[in-house]
Amino acid sequence: MTEQSPTTKEEAILAEIDSFAELPDAPPKRRIRLSWVGKLSVAIVVFWLIICVIGPSIAPFHEMDMDGDDGFLGYHANEYGTFILGTDYLGRDTLSRIIYGARNTIGISLASTVLAYLMGITLGILAAVKGGWIDMGISRVNDAILALPTIMLGLIAIAWLGSSIPVLIGTASIIYASSVFRIARALGQDIMVQDFVEAAKARGEGVWWVIRAEVLPNAAMPLATDFGLRLVFVVLFISSLSFLGLGVQPPASDWGSMVRENLQGLTYGSYASIWPAFAIATFTIAINLIVDDVSAKSGGSLATKMV
Repeated sequence: MTEQSPTTKEEAILAEIDSFAELPDAPPKRRIRLSWVGKLSVAIVVFWLIICVIGPSIAPFHEMDMDGDDGFLGYHANEYGTFILGTDYLGRDTLSRIIYGARNTIGISLASTVLAYLMGITLGILAAVKGGWIDMGISRVNDAILALPTIMLGLIAIAWLGSSIPVLIGTASIIYASSVFRIARALGQDIMVQDFVEAAKARGEGVWWVIRAEVLPNAAMPLATDFGLRLVFVVLFISSLSFLGLGVQPPASDWGSMVRENLQGLTYGSYASIWPAFAIATFTIAINLIVDDVSAKSGGSLATKMV
């Protein structure tokens, strides 16, 4: 067996160094790039969020003022002011009630979705990391909630506890936390078997460090995408309850209840029930378009929209 010369040894070392030099650089910091449709959708959502905050201060009338000459009138003006979108069945300004209703509809839905995510992610990641009887116990309770229709659960809760804003928020958050739990648990179980998590465990890192530094950052993008879709579901759920008369109670305005109250106006050619339905549609469709643009469901992969 011949011994390698010093020159050959140096060439082998240099070749090994060059092999490491071929490794790709760390990915650059990522930011979301939206198409013009996504940017327009963001503008619509931001518009409604601003209306939620400052709406009552810029509304032409108070939501309970019956200053119209009659119900189901179109565009008209009187000594009290101009009714741009007409009046509802009690002679109240439709535009003002839509502005006031945005705070109730979007505010309740957003609070419910945030609370649902706090509960669902906490329990889902806990079940994925701990496993065993903790995972089994939480999952079986969650399966029982998922097995029942959401509207039925909402009707039962409101019939038992009564209709109020805290009850609506609590009911919607518990119902939709079950779906968030399922997604968070699946993501957590997938991440926990990855090599970087095993390496962290081998280093002696604790459970909470693994959750904070490894699981949550890698699950953030799918959960953020699902947050938008879940918010749409909650908006429709709250609006459905209000349409059935079990949501926000009169005389407070709410988009769902406004549709129900003014349905009879369609026979008189009034659009009082169309405008709140249009408000619901613009908000929910805009969120769907943002989610679709970010997740690139209509073309390409998510990586093509990240830099």
